[in-house]
Amino acid sequence: MSFGSAAQSGIRRPADQDPCPCGSGNVYGRCCGPLHRGEAARSPERLMRSRYSAFAFGDARYLADTWHPRTRPERIDIDPDVHWVGLRILDAPAVGAGTTGGIVEFRARWRHGAEAGEQHERSRFRLAAGRWWYLEAETAGSGIP
Repeated sequence: MSFGSAAQSGIRRPADQDPCPCGSGNVYGRCCGPLHRGEAARSPERLMRSRYSAFAFGDARYLADTWHPRTRPERIDIDPDVHWVGLRILDAPAVGAGTTGGIVEFRARWRHGAEAGEQHERSRFRLAAGRWWYLEAETAGSGIP
């Protein structure tokens, strides 16, 4: 999957008191903000939400840091002209003690100039070395420019 091309300098983080881009209903400082500052995600859903927020403000470094080294691409480019405008979680089964894998299904809406679309994805996650990692995704029609 290609994310377009952009320099890492395009990061536009929200303020801690702003609504979190992931759509949780929480403010950024109590939602994805702590994860972006290094706190480990407690579940695949929390990691997926924080990764969506990283896409929303262009943080390729965070995306790379949370992508499992076995499946991480050499380069992650984010197109600054693609604006992520909404996230809806469709399924995120709870994970219990001893669980080492998880799946999150979601739809993420985007806008690129006059175009708009939605990415439908089932993302797989793995718990290793005490933290959750993004592994890979199955997409069902992204249409991302």
